[in-house]
Amino acid sequence: MHEVGLVNSILESADRSARSNGATHIHRLSLRIGALSGVVVEAITFAWAALTPSTLAKGAELDIEFEPARCVCIDCSTEFEPPDIIFLCPKCASTNTEIRSGRSLEILSMEIS
Repeated sequence: MHEVGLVNSILESADRSARSNGATHIHRLSLRIGALSGVVVEAITFAWAALTPSTLAKGAELDIEFEPARCVCIDCSTEFEPPDIIFLCPKCASTNTEIRSGRSLEILSMEIS
C-alpha cells in the first residue's frame, strides 16, 4: 500500500508549512486526487487515521476532492470523460487523445492555528 508513504509525505509537507507559519496544530487538510493518479481514496483515509495521531494533524479532518479524468481528441477536438482506461474518442473513435486532467495528487489547503 503506497498510500501510507504518500500520506507520510503529505504530513511532512503540511507539518513544514504549518511550522513555518507559526502554527502548532493542523485542523483540516484538503487534497485533490485524480482518477488516474493510481491512489486508492479508502487507503488514503485509512493511512491518514493511522499516521496523524503523532503529528500536528492529530484529530484533523481530511477532505478529498475527486478529479475526474478528462481527455481531448487530437483528431476532432472532442473533450470527453473516458469510461475506462482505453481513451477512445466517443465522437470519431480515434485513440489519438490527450489527457487533460485526472492525474492530480495535491494539497489544496489546510486550516492551522
